[in-house]
Amino acid sequence: MINARKNTRIVKAGSLAIGGDSPVSVQSMLNTPTHDIVASVAQAKRLECAGCDMLRAAIPDPEAVPLINSLKEAVKIPIVADIHFDYKLALESAAAGVDKIRINPGNIGDESRVKKVADACRLHGIPIRIGVNSGSLERDILAKYGHPTPEAMRDSVLYHVSLLEKYNFNDIVLSIKSSDVQTMVHAYELVSEVCDYPLHLGVTEAGTERMGMLKSAAGIGSLLLHGIGDTIRVSLTADPQHEVEAGIDLLRGLGIRSCGATMISCPTCGRTGINLIEIANEVERRLRDIKKPVTVAVMGCVVNGPGEAREADVGIAGGSGRVAIFKKGKVVRTVDESSAVEELIKEINSL
Repeated sequence: MINARKNTRIVKAGSLAIGGDSPVSVQSMLNTPTHDIVASVAQAKRLECAGCDMLRAAIPDPEAVPLINSLKEAVKIPIVADIHFDYKLALESAAAGVDKIRINPGNIGDESRVKKVADACRLHGIPIRIGVNSGSLERDILAKYGHPTPEAMRDSVLYHVSLLEKYNFNDIVLSIKSSDVQTMVHAYELVSEVCDYPLHLGVTEAGTERMGMLKSAAGIGSLLLHGIGDTIRVSLTADPQHEVEAGIDLLRGLGIRSCGATMISCPTCGRTGINLIEIANEVERRLRDIKKPVTVAVMGCVVNGPGEAREADVGIAGGSGRVAIFKKGKVVRTVDESSAVEELIKEINSL
């Protein structure tokens, strides 16, 4: 059972509400060359179509700022400017109409610069995400703890929060990421205990698609199951569209997001009489276009078919070259293996 979600304060990024009882949102980041506006806009459109709720773009220099307007004209989802070191880029991004700014207040210079960013964001109604990770801790905090412990990361993010609060800025989202899953989980738990700002969950530098998904599912999933987290990014060394799809699938798998189709399938065994692996992969691909909240079962035989998957809205179970189609555990007809996927999709569309 999922624990009751912690009641964090609500922060608005454009039209997207983060925190409170707002749905857990999925975000990603462009990986196209920052100054290639055509490629960046094209990728942003693909990510929006894939279900991305919020999109971040690196703004490394003044020449990248015009990308913000191009993105806002092309997509409806909020745009986040990723800023490091140069506080003037945050000011320019705010003036350009960005919906949210991600900074580490500790790496943009003295407190007067932090105040300028806070004042600009307040003026334009723009929230700030404070991003702290295990590689960005302050020297005095590292000296205190010896290495990037969860406690060190907590202290770092709370220090940065205090800088913004000092200048009466409270539209804040926090992220406390580590590439080590256990460190990441504990750090978020510690921060969740002492403040009510919404939390952006992620395992940083999680790896390539295979390991990145596993580590993200373990870290993000465990926190969400305990009611911690308001927005997520599954960070992968892969196409950002895969990050979005993985994030949505993770929320579906946890039962947190119910929109769209959910597939269950058996792991196969010696009783399997059809090419179940190929069929399951094809069904999974086709289900990405299904927006209705439906559970679909793809099973290898009658043992694991209508019986074990009786709670599925619709499903198929293999035989010897034949496939039974069932609804809520009751077989409605049988079809040839070659037409199983098409016939299953027809049944789904008829629901």
